[in-house]
Amino acid sequence: MRQRPSRARCPQERKLRGASGLPEYDRGACPDHLLTRRQLRDTLLSPGGNRGPAAILRCKRCRYTPQWACTHPGRAWLYDRHLAVPKRVPTLAQEWALDRAMAARQTCPSCLRRYTFCLPLRTLGTCLECHDGTPADPTTYTAAPATHSLAA
Repeated sequence: MRQRPSRARCPQERKLRGASGLPEYDRGACPDHLLTRRQLRDTLLSPGGNRGPAAILRCKRCRYTPQWACTHPGRAWLYDRHLAVPKRVPTLAQEWALDRAMAARQTCPSCLRRYTFCLPLRTLGTCLECHDGTPADPTTYTAAPATHSLAA
């Protein structure tokens, strides 16, 4: 009789819950003052320098094994809202540098139009309209700067 191949086990070791030193909470059961990075970002806060996470938010699969620690990639780190600091506001020079960098990715070198999205410059080298004639929506770009030919 032929045996079935065995399932490959997860290479991670099992640890008892709380072995990492951080409290673990299941989804929907964590206190209101603990937030994920995305929730902190939505409230214009950051975790605050080199402060580590305050707790672990367990993944959905681990709710069936409450005695084991969650080691899956689906877990999330929770940060304390009271220790969070406001996000840094970029200076005008930083915003100007970011705008120049985005302009280099959004401007077609042939027609000099600046689009509202990044162009495939590495593969095509130009916008689609210059590459194969596909018409571009006029609401997705700004016109090229006017060139003046002044008389001497």
